[in-house]
Amino acid sequence: MGEPLPDGAGPPPDVGSLLGEVRAGAARPYVALKYAQTLDGRIATSTGDARWISGEQERRTSHALRAACDAVLVGVGTVLADDPQLTVRMVPGNSPIRVVLDSGLRTPGDARVLSHDAATTIVTTSASSAERRNEFHRQGVSVLVVPAGSHGVDLGAALQALLGDGIRSVLVEGGARVITSFLSLGLADRLVVGIAPRVLGSGTEAVRDLGITEVASSIRIEHRAVHVVGDDVLIAGDLTR
Repeated sequence: MGEPLPDGAGPPPDVGSLLGEVRAGAARPYVALKYAQTLDGRIATSTGDARWISGEQERRTSHALRAACDAVLVGVGTVLADDPQLTVRMVPGNSPIRVVLDSGLRTPGDARVLSHDAATTIVTTSASSAERRNEFHRQGVSVLVVPAGSHGVDLGAALQALLGDGIRSVLVEGGARVITSFLSLGLADRLVVGIAPRVLGSGTEAVRDLGITEVASSIRIEHRAVHVVGDDVLIAGDLTR
């Protein structure tokens, strides 16, 4: 069960309108990217501080999105920087399987993402330590070994392995390197962005260089949904190019 809603707070937006039509493909699960940013596109300050860019109602919506998906996925950089729990706490619902992309098995043994509040899967490569893999197994953590990509695990292979484990929908929550990789490889179906009424001026960009040199080649979103959630604005849509 989730925590009680604060006084005066309405229900989160319908997650169906945010996630769109969830359909797994033959080779991978349905993938939705979700992050919160400032008006100038930052997800953290130059010192790495990100708590909290968005308001409480927007964060409740993020928890509702987690509850609607089979898995929530982050890169090991997010685990090391933020030590997230990645469970459903602010709304009623079951927590998804937590997936960490970690080619070098740098996830600390006491990371909150390894807690027994929900199941956890670490996706790594054959170059990682077999001893560390066994340590995670002893903690009750599932470890998937997939081929290496140019910057860590091969994302396509990782998604295929997750689909083989019965995961049909994945909510990707970051960080910037992971978000950028999914966009550049065309492995995401839906984008959900919370925009907070803040300006930082510098800091971590939500999306890094995608190699796009002309506006006509930009990634666009279709079948859009727009919601005002507290002080924030949520924009969602299907990704197309």
